[in-house]
Order: sequence, then structure tokens, then C-alpha cells
Amino acid sequence: MTQQNANSHASSSAQRRLGDPIVLTLSIGFILLFVGLSLYDIEMVANAIGNGFAWTARTLGAYFQLLLLITFFVAMGVAFAPAASAKIGNLDKPELSTFKWLSIIMCTLLAGGGVFFAAGEPVYHFVVTPPAFPTEAGTPEAIAGALAQSFMHWGFLAWAVLGSLTAVVLAHAHYDKGQPLQPRTLLYPVLGERIMSGWFGGVVDALCVIAVVAGTVGPIGFLATQVSFGLHDLFGMAEGFATQLIVLVALAAVYVTSAMTGIQRGIQILSRFNVFLALVIAAVIFVFGPTLFLTNAFTQGFGTYLTSFFTMATMTAETAPAWWMKWWTVFFFAWFIGYGPLMAIFVARISRGRTIRQMILAVAVMAPIATTVWFTLLGGSGIHYQLTGAIDLTEALNNFQFDVATLTVAQALPGGTVMALAILLLTTIFVATTGDSMSYAIAVVGSGHDEPNALVRAFWGIAMALMAGILLYMGSGQISVLQQFIVLTAIPVSLVLLPSLWTGPQAAYAMARAQGLSARRVLDHDHA
Repeated sequence: MTQQNANSHASSSAQRRLGDPIVLTLSIGFILLFVGLSLYDIEMVANAIGNGFAWTARTLGAYFQLLLLITFFVAMGVAFAPAASAKIGNLDKPELSTFKWLSIIMCTLLAGGGVFFAAGEPVYHFVVTPPAFPTEAGTPEAIAGALAQSFMHWGFLAWAVLGSLTAVVLAHAHYDKGQPLQPRTLLYPVLGERIMSGWFGGVVDALCVIAVVAGTVGPIGFLATQVSFGLHDLFGMAEGFATQLIVLVALAAVYVTSAMTGIQRGIQILSRFNVFLALVIAAVIFVFGPTLFLTNAFTQGFGTYLTSFFTMATMTAETAPAWWMKWWTVFFFAWFIGYGPLMAIFVARISRGRTIRQMILAVAVMAPIATTVWFTLLGGSGIHYQLTGAIDLTEALNNFQFDVATLTVAQALPGGTVMALAILLLTTIFVATTGDSMSYAIAVVGSGHDEPNALVRAFWGIAMALMAGILLYMGSGQISVLQQFIVLTAIPVSLVLLPSLWTGPQAAYAMARAQGLSARRVLDHDHA
């Protein structure tokens, strides 16, 4: 018996070092298969994924939207329940200071995509009126609806699905019950012990890792094209694969180093620096830019977001053009669903010592409001310059050239070239903070514990950069194909998130009971 235990312990510690073999095999297998098939026949891969993307958006779009909507409102219910005073990880004092903690949340969740779309998306909705609004495109009346639609895509619903209920379930399972920080743990309340040790659990984890790899390689690749375009436009440097490769190597060096040094060092240092830089840029835009216009635009845009919230959130391909739903609301919501389990792991990991209420409100309320302010500063300025004729992004945005939009708006802002360089730097570090947090989270999933091997973290960071490099070599269109693949991965991942709608509140009350908080109120609620 002793020998058997020793063998079992040796096998378990090897797995902790290298990762779950099923997760590794399926995840790496996906990367090799996608790249191999793309090299063999790009058209075949693009057509197959394009057809799957169109079918998923048309058939399951409403389901994705409802999942995000219900998640947000159940999370708000938990946040204001008595049990929300329970502390995560049974720590009296938080591991990270409030500023460091909020910085990491802001930088690692929607930052990568948010920076890409913050300048272009509001302007796009200004020149192509969203279906929820009857206003004429390009007129002052279209401003509020354009911002409101952007807020819908990057606001409360998007953030809530990333780290509210699921983070509560994982925090309870990991810190109170000793279960691993893995997506399969979200299914334990439904499927029991067999999900934890069988092959099926490995498949669940691998699907969630594949979703995040697809979701992260996209921003990494797009960043290389954006910086390459920016350096060409600003300084006349050669634009092409060679420059993109240099950007990619520099970016990977930053985020792999950050991931290897861990949450307490690299990840939080990078996040803090980026938040300071974002605050400086935001202050310059607000003070020296179209201040009154931006103030009015935010007030009207946020008001329209709240009053038209359900209209936008529940619009389907039956009531809006199918192409619009596919490329906007459904695409974004599916992207966030794909990120959901691994982001929840990361949020649970960095929130030790925080209350459930603090964690949910930071992720599902404070971060979305900060995002809407950022979208107003960049996108609202873009709308102002488009309206006054200082720039014209109609053609670029109709071709979905968001790298052109970001740089054009940046150069029109106060400071011109200096501002454009600052925004390129900000974008780069935002993508780096997404890269380091996801390299870390994937390594956590593979090993099942909080401190995965530094070399495993490095491996995943390098693997994603290599994949981005190979796809860029084939042409940036193949990065877009991988982005569409995210919508397909959202189908199985959504089923992993679904149980948290009822296990999230249960986990919150179990934590509160264990900590003896408001015992009578909590127990009364539990028996009700």
C-alpha cells in the first residue's frame, strides 16, 4: 500500500510539473492541426470555419446572449446578498493591494481587444447605424447610439461572464475544498467525482485551453500588424512580415518574462505601468481634446446604454441583419464565453482575501464603467473628428481595418505623433498583459495548482507567439479565420459555464456558512 501511494504521489507530482497529458496532447494537437491544415490548404480551412461560424451565429446567437444576460443579473443578486461578505481563500487581508488588484483585472480581461476596438468601433457604429437605433448615420443624433452599442459589447454583460459567478464557484472549490483550479471543477457539482479524475475532465480542460489559445493568438497577431503599420505610417519603416516578426519577438519576450516571474512580480508590475500610462493618455485626451463634446457624448451614450439595454442585449438575427449580428454582438459575446473559465481561474487566484462582493462588483460593474470611459475618450474623439471632417474613416471601417482607425484617431488627438506612439505602446503592453495572464492560466489548468512550473508558463507563451508568427506568414487573413474559430469553441465552453448560474449562489452561501457570517440570515436563505 505504501509503495502504491509512493508511485501515485510520484505520478501526481510529475503531472503537476508537466501538466495533464490529455490537456497537453489535445491543446498542442489543435495548434499543430490548425497550422498544418492551413499550410496544406488555406481556402479549405477558411471555408470550413467560415461556414461553422455562420451556422453557430445564426443558430446559437440568442443562447449566447441569454447566457451573458442571466449571468450578469444572477451575479448582481449574489453581490447584494448577505453571503457576499464572505472572504475568498480564508484570508483576513488581501494578498494584493487594491490598486494592484484592480490594475491586473483591468489589464488582463478585456484589455487586449478593448484597445483594438476602442477607437474604431464607436466610429463604425456612427457611420453605419446599429439596428437597435433609427437615427441617420453620420449625424449628431447618431452619437449616443454609436457609443451605447459599443458599451453593450464591452460593458456589464461581457465582463460578468468572465469572472463573477464562475470565480465564486472556483474560489470555493479550490480554497475551501482543495479542488484544482481547472475548468472541470466548474462541472463537479453536476457530474461529481468522475469529472475530476477521468479522461472527460481532461477533454473539458483542453477545450477551454483551445478557446483561450484561439482568443489570445488573434490579438497577438493583430498587434504585430498594427505596430508594423504604425511604424510604417509614422516613420516610413518597411511594412511587412519582417517587421511584424520583430514586433512579435519583442512582445513575446516581454510577456513570457512576465508570466515566468508570476503574479506578484511581472504580471502586476506590467499591469500597474499600463494603468498609469492609460490614465496619463486619458487625462491628456480629456483636458486637451474636445472636452465638452466628450462629456456630453459620455452622458448621452451611457444614458442610452441603460435605457436601450434590453433592446440591444436581446436583438437577434430575426430582428437585425444577420451579417451585423454575426460580426458584432454574437462574435464578441462568443469570444468572451470562450475566455470565461480561464479568466475565472485568474480572477479567483488574484482575489484571495477579498470579499465575494468586492470581487463581483470590481469585475462586473467597476471595470465595465472604466471601459466605457475609455471607449468614449478614444472612440468619442474619433466620432468628433469624423463629424467635423478632420478625418474620414468610412472606407477603412467598412473594410474592418481597425488598425488604420486606431492610428488615424491617435494622430488626430492632441500631441499627434507622440500620442500615436503612446497609444501603440499602450496597446502593446495591454496585449502583453493578456499574453502573460493567459500563459499563466493555461499552465495552472495543466498542473491544477496555483504555482505552475515557470518553464510550462514560458512554453505556452512561446507556443502562442509561434502560432501567430506562422499564421501572419500565411497572411493576416488566417489570423481572422482563427478569430472566427473562437465562436465555435464557445459552444462547448458555454456548457462549462452554464451550471454556475445556480452553483455560484450555492458556493457563496457555503463560504458564508463556513466563515460563520450572518449565520441566521444565510441559513434562513438556504432553507427557503
